[in-house]
Amino acid sequence: MAVNGKKLAVYVIVVFVLYVIITDPSKAAEYVEIGFQGISDAAKAVGDFFTWLADGAH
Repeated sequence: MAVNGKKLAVYVIVVFVLYVIITDPSKAAEYVEIGFQGISDAAKAVGDFFTWLADGAH
């Protein structure tokens, strides 16, 4: 039953994403930009953390 739940959740998400893209492409572009900015910030934070560790964690 869990697999069917996962499939249903993925289906609902895909339908929602397509709906947003079709009805308001500019808003969809903003969401993508926000997502990539979040990924970029997270990667920078991880890099800063490992740099701090490599420098002796002072």
